[in-house]
Amino acid sequence: MPPQPALSSFIWSVADLLRGDYKQSDYGKVILPFTVLRRLDCVLLPTKDAVLAELAAKEKLGVNPAPFLKRKTGLPFFNQSPLDLNKLLGDPSNVAQNLFAYIQGFGPEVRDIFEHFEFQAQIERLSKAGLLYQVTEKFCQVDLHPSRVSNADMGTVFEELIRKFAELSNETAGEHFTPREIIRLMVNLLYTEDGDALSKPGVVRTLYDPTAGTGGMLSVAGEYLAELNPKASLNVYGQELNPESFAICKADMLIKGQNVDNIVFGNTLSDDGHPGEHFDYMLSNPPFGVEWKKVEKEVRREHETQGFSGRFGPGLPRVSDGSMLFLLHLISKMRPTGEGGSRFGIVLNGSPLFTGGAGSGESEIRRYVLENDLLEAIVGLPTDMFYNTGISTYVWIISNRKPAARKGKVQLIDASGMWQKMRKSLGSKRKELSDAHIDRITRLFGDFVEAQEDDGTPISRIFDNEAFGYHSITVERPLRDEAGNIVLGQKGKQKGKPQPDASLRDTENVPYTEDVGEYFKREVLPHAPDAWIDPDKTKVGYEIPFNRHFYVFKPPRPLAKIDAELKQTTDRILDMIKGLSA
Repeated sequence: MPPQPALSSFIWSVADLLRGDYKQSDYGKVILPFTVLRRLDCVLLPTKDAVLAELAAKEKLGVNPAPFLKRKTGLPFFNQSPLDLNKLLGDPSNVAQNLFAYIQGFGPEVRDIFEHFEFQAQIERLSKAGLLYQVTEKFCQVDLHPSRVSNADMGTVFEELIRKFAELSNETAGEHFTPREIIRLMVNLLYTEDGDALSKPGVVRTLYDPTAGTGGMLSVAGEYLAELNPKASLNVYGQELNPESFAICKADMLIKGQNVDNIVFGNTLSDDGHPGEHFDYMLSNPPFGVEWKKVEKEVRREHETQGFSGRFGPGLPRVSDGSMLFLLHLISKMRPTGEGGSRFGIVLNGSPLFTGGAGSGESEIRRYVLENDLLEAIVGLPTDMFYNTGISTYVWIISNRKPAARKGKVQLIDASGMWQKMRKSLGSKRKELSDAHIDRITRLFGDFVEAQEDDGTPISRIFDNEAFGYHSITVERPLRDEAGNIVLGQKGKQKGKPQPDASLRDTENVPYTEDVGEYFKREVLPHAPDAWIDPDKTKVGYEIPFNRHFYVFKPPRPLAKIDAELKQTTDRILDMIKGLSA
């Protein structure tokens, strides 16, 4: 057994066997399912004899052995084949046949995992290439029992392998998982206001991730709750679109004793795997800036036919970025306030904060969130935090059970300066949050006060919900004829009224907290005394200009200092030129 940090590189060494027979981008098709199989094999090994004895006894009685076998393993799965991976090696000429038989010995919930890996095709391919025995033997050398490799370490191994395979095949690794420290921060923010409730004995809570990946968010949230209260239990639910990630997530949840029927395969937006269900907590890191054209028909149909009784009532974002659809999906999964309510965290890029003017889908979604007082806080993270992108990201914390002090308020926390450099970059990820950074951000959120750094730079600000709203007014100017006279309408409602000149039309955004008439008198009429507002075109908009609220003006250096520096530089250039011509 290799030392723990080298576990993924040990498993990765199987790639040396595959080289030549497999393209690099296909290595994962063999290594991922074999790693899962070996993990399950090791988990079941201690109870193997007891399971086989129980199987023989129940078959004699003619009863369905499955529930009794699960009782013997102490897990929600079993394998009733007399074989295990080590025994397969004893019959080198029939490895493929025996491996199929071994996998058939699992219950349906485990067989489904290997179907999503399309493992049968890989067994046949390895067998034809004469590699199946060697690969099986290689995996038998590594002990993946939970007493040797914890669930958390196993999750990290899977994520590391997936990241490597994604790099080899030019896929986006970030679609699969979220850095562990960001999940820890999000879980902290979810649980911090519920400390008392979560510490009671026997408490049961539900957690849902609609973009579950390999299950990292579900795992970290479960581990953290177990630390807070060993007597609490968390039932987890998820949905995942990528078949390999789904298979790994399901295997991980199975080993942890979760009900794997709660982990569903498919596209969350077009085919909700948990219709009508509500959850206490939710976490999600949906893909950034990914278009939703493939599911547009189904999403639009739900928006138009079901309205607010469906998931997408408030509005639809532009087709080029579907992340706000996941925000709406999660809102629809919140437990009603009367039943205890919900809180969730979602990672979004910058565009959901401000993209789209008044009346657009994005603005209407923000309007729904703010007017229903659902937004508790937004935390701005440092750049270079994710494996596949260096862009700025933001954690939104949404709740329909805000504590009294937070009602009608939104907290913005700028944590973009809180990071430490990683010893070794992983893809685009060059920075990470330390435990101290996570504690500090959690404290800022928990204290719910405005705060600043020692140099006066703000890092926590609190606003009324209305601060993000505005009226978009249409300012009209009169159409004039060649002589400069105002053109009046000739018939109907417009008769005798000045006609607007479309080329002079303008829009102004008036903060929600200001009276539109007062603003118009002060800002528009002094410059255009003949202007008027067209009330029929007034729209309500919402945007969250996050960075503007943390901008601190730094006065430029004195001109004399800049001039002196310029002179120094030009003198140096002139000296260099003289040296060249000499």
